[in-house]
Amino acid sequence: MKVIRKILYAFIFLIVLICIFIGVCALNPDLTEKIQTMLYKDADLTDADEQPDIMAGLEIPDVTPLLQTESGSTQDDDAGNVSTQPTSSTNVGTQNDSGWRDRTQSDGLRGDNARDYIAPDESDIAAPKEVAGKNGYKQIQGDEQQIDDRTADDIQNQLDFGYTGDGLNFDALYYPYYAMLDDTGRHVYRQIYANANAVNDAFMPVEDVTAAQLRNIFAAVYNDHPELFWIDTAYTCKYTRAGRCVEIDLKFNRTADDLNAAKAAFNEQANSIIAAAQTIGGNYAREKYVHDQLIERISYSARAEMNQSAYSALVNGQTVCAGYARAFQYILQQLGIPCYYCTGYAGESHAWNIVSLDDGFYNVDTTWDDSDDGKYEYFNKNDEDYSSTHLRQELSVYLPPCNGVIYRNLEKSGEDDETPTELRSLEDAGLTEDKVFTDINAYYRDCYNQMVQNGIGHYTFSNAVVGQGLGSAIMQNYQNGSYKDIYMQSVVDVLGASYCTWQVVPEPLEGDIYMFSYEIDITQ
Repeated sequence: MKVIRKILYAFIFLIVLICIFIGVCALNPDLTEKIQTMLYKDADLTDADEQPDIMAGLEIPDVTPLLQTESGSTQDDDAGNVSTQPTSSTNVGTQNDSGWRDRTQSDGLRGDNARDYIAPDESDIAAPKEVAGKNGYKQIQGDEQQIDDRTADDIQNQLDFGYTGDGLNFDALYYPYYAMLDDTGRHVYRQIYANANAVNDAFMPVEDVTAAQLRNIFAAVYNDHPELFWIDTAYTCKYTRAGRCVEIDLKFNRTADDLNAAKAAFNEQANSIIAAAQTIGGNYAREKYVHDQLIERISYSARAEMNQSAYSALVNGQTVCAGYARAFQYILQQLGIPCYYCTGYAGESHAWNIVSLDDGFYNVDTTWDDSDDGKYEYFNKNDEDYSSTHLRQELSVYLPPCNGVIYRNLEKSGEDDETPTELRSLEDAGLTEDKVFTDINAYYRDCYNQMVQNGIGHYTFSNAVVGQGLGSAIMQNYQNGSYKDIYMQSVVDVLGASYCTWQVVPEPLEGDIYMFSYEIDITQ
């Protein structure tokens, strides 16, 4: 009897708990919705045999990371507690383990709101008269529709996740907008990419996201992937009164109606440029070739069809700034050169590119270079060069700053202008010929000798090499840290130093000479 009584008491207690729970839910509909969402997320949406193959048909550009984009600031405590900080004007910014500096937490972005890009005042921005009106970038347009709970229930009963994108990964070096998102945002990003690739236009998000978060996520997918030329810049988000998005609807242009034929035409045009560029040695020469080919093949037209896509540029041959930039981005990606789609203001809404070369990042505006004023007027420029004409906006402010030096101003500003780019002479730079080397080992021996002779303290020195190849190799050694094994650790050991910092600034000079100026601080 005692056992039966205990069971009866336990049953009554359970009934009381259930009644209390039902009462709380009745008084708090939001709690009910959250519980429903949790249960629904974990539920099987379709029979196991009907689950879509999440990897089927996915196409990610076959790119291989060629550069380490680590910060110039490093710590090396493995040998004598040495701290080295080789910082140059080509510093690409602080990274976390995902590959990029953490960003704001608001709206699904990562981090601490730190920015490396220094934005000029919008009031100072104006398009030169020679290129005024050559813009045409359209911002992402999200149609946000609030729905009632019953409609939300119907959507959840009718839709599934489509292709979740699970198992996909996007390298931050080539897909920086993906790296800007938090883990939730990255999951939805992969899902949007997978469904866009499969031309699946309606699905439920795999994570709980708000309409504001979804806009950043969709923009990240769009900005990273010019190969998805059939996706429009608009989408629809249906969300509940609580703010939770329950349906994503993608919009596609007419190429989605016969995608295989459109892809064949797109690849034919793109591959003709890619194949020719691959026969050219060096990323800079390849970048310049692609830049020149696009200018030759494309005409600016504000009335061009599908003008926000790379397809309009490569297949139709008529586009606006967005098409130029996305075609340039796509082809450089295929060549293994990191190239980003950058959007902002240039008298009007505008799009251009950021390209990563050996010594840092550069701005490139192929649209504005397609003019009579000068074929390379806006090619491989730093942020200061663009400070009166281009202002980054939206997510593009989180792209790395453009402070590259070696590949800046190497080309004549106009096709018929025989006046060479103004560079300082060796004499103007205050350097003598005995400090110009044609052998990289001799260059490093000179660095070693000068540092040992100067010893402990704060000082500066300069030396140089002949040839772009040697200049690039030296900058790569500073970026990947191999300078430490080459000579820096030996300097520290000989001097008995405990701490060493320096800044190195590269500068191209006349006669294909590349000077490196060092500011050194060595502590006993």
